[in-house]
Amino acid sequence: MFDALRPSTDEVLAAWAARVRGNREQAERLREAPERPDFYAPVASAFKADPRRADEPALEHLRSLVIPGETWLDVGAGGGRYALPLALLTREVIAVDASESMLGVLQESMEETGIHNIRIARGRWPLPERPTADAALIAHVSYDIEDLGAFLDPLEESAERLCVAILMARAPSSVAEPAWPLVHGEERIPLPGLPEFLSVLLARGRLFEVRLAERPPMRYPSREVALGFLRQQLFIEPGGAKDQRLQELAATLVTEQDGGFALTREPAPLGVVSWRPR
Repeated sequence: MFDALRPSTDEVLAAWAARVRGNREQAERLREAPERPDFYAPVASAFKADPRRADEPALEHLRSLVIPGETWLDVGAGGGRYALPLALLTREVIAVDASESMLGVLQESMEETGIHNIRIARGRWPLPERPTADAALIAHVSYDIEDLGAFLDPLEESAERLCVAILMARAPSSVAEPAWPLVHGEERIPLPGLPEFLSVLLARGRLFEVRLAERPPMRYPSREVALGFLRQQLFIEPGGAKDQRLQELAATLVTEQDGGFALTREPAPLGVVSWRPR
């Protein structure tokens, strides 16, 4: 018998998968061009960040979880937003990612900062030959993973001491949701976020600690770059009728803030979740 307060692992994972599948199928139905081999190629450069930055509460908490001399596994490392700061505190970071454009940003940042104790592992998780580490991190990569159980099981098997996940209350792509009914004529099916992830951990019998913080709005260097992000999230191509509609709405959807351009004025709730692997 289904218990809404204590759903089984299978029930929670099935609900997660249904949400991700609905989000993907909606995109496939409305997209105007074939899916790019590297989805992040147009925006990869925006993921570069100073590894020594000290103005990010979530990063400060992540740093506090590190034991010096450890090896950390960063699955979905992207451009190194967290891999680079972790490398300053650890013996080695193993950075796993399938996006060549993102890994290009990471390698460029490694050269610029002189940080070389990062080992890059190209491919989608789980890798055929999985590395092991003292701790494993996933940051903003679980939102669109349909079979989350098959992703988390090998992650926990690869971590000796600790697993950490950094997630927003709602997926980063949610900032584009207000544009969906205006451009496509229908509401966007949302991806799961932090609350749903915690439900999965509880159903799997994991006790965890959550440190809450906020992520400021993403700022783009120009209105056109912000519109490029919206085109990507709306799966539309420049020059079409829907793109024309987007251009007409640009002044409403993209606002100038603090010398940049943003899609929202509100900071997003963010959680750093840590738990002991199975």
